[in-house]
Amino acid sequence: MAATDFKDYYAILGVSKTASVDEIKKAFRKLARKYHPDMNPGNAQAEAKFKEVSEAYEVLGDTDKRKKYDQFGQYWRQADGAGGAGWPPGGGNVDFGGFDFSQFSSFDDFINALLGRVGGPGAGRARPGGSSYNYRNPRSTSTSGFGGFEDFASGFGGDRTSTGGTSADRESNITLTFSEAFQGTQKRLNLGTEAIDVRIPAGAKPGTRIRVRGKGLVNSYNQQRGDLYLKVEIQPHSFFQFEGDNLVCEVPVAPDEAVLGATIEIPTPDGTVKMNVPAGIRSGQTLRLRGKGWKTAKGDRTDLLVKIAIAPPKDLNSTEKDLYEKIRNARHYNPRSHLQSVRL
Repeated sequence: MAATDFKDYYAILGVSKTASVDEIKKAFRKLARKYHPDMNPGNAQAEAKFKEVSEAYEVLGDTDKRKKYDQFGQYWRQADGAGGAGWPPGGGNVDFGGFDFSQFSSFDDFINALLGRVGGPGAGRARPGGSSYNYRNPRSTSTSGFGGFEDFASGFGGDRTSTGGTSADRESNITLTFSEAFQGTQKRLNLGTEAIDVRIPAGAKPGTRIRVRGKGLVNSYNQQRGDLYLKVEIQPHSFFQFEGDNLVCEVPVAPDEAVLGATIEIPTPDGTVKMNVPAGIRSGQTLRLRGKGWKTAKGDRTDLLVKIAIAPPKDLNSTEKDLYEKIRNARHYNPRSHLQSVRL
């Protein structure tokens, strides 16, 4: 087996072999933000790079896995330097440094076993093109079985899964109200014969994946449990909707408010605020209320986008009708004057 099959995870993350855990984490976060699929939509090369740096961090970010990886890399190079005739060096069931490498016929097999992927030795050979890595966020924040989430682009919802390969991880949908997602909540889930309490952090959005460690399926190879990933769905709200990271709503204004301007009250997720509507605003224009949108991982807020809809009255009393007729008779403004020059 050629040494080119060995992946240098230190080189992939751009750190030295003596790098500290914090240095490795810092390098990973920088690269993950750079290559995250949400930041590079449709870019297959960036997606492959994101998968690669995620795998590297999943190994180097864990003390035990890093130790075995360092041992494996050492002996793999020795095998190749001795002629590359086979693996393990010297043949037979050889144990190096307290870890039996003889069971692995390729680097992919070793990584499959190290990361607890179903299949163990030989799993890499079963899939054309090498191993298929499930690149959910390998360090999503989660403690004591409670869920957390992390997105390298915006703070939330970045976890994805590859289409190939088999994993002991499992996924399930969890439906929240707007209030539960905005404020955060705790949910009790029934996993067959097991019931668990999961904390949903404030600011979850549709598509956010929440990792619950050790609540997945049992890996038949190493008998360790995978993780449970909860994909957040949010019930539709009668007023608020998502537009990217921001919230958007539509607010009606009366014709006189649109013409003369007004100060109106606008609902936000945490209470009503006053907003100035400038004179002469048109229907469809959007006003921005900064810091009144959705919560983020950093604890701040996105914006609330208020779309204006001019709402003419359907039922006029006699006084209103008389006044509107006077306005019409006195009006010198023609909103369709620009149409007079339209020709085919």
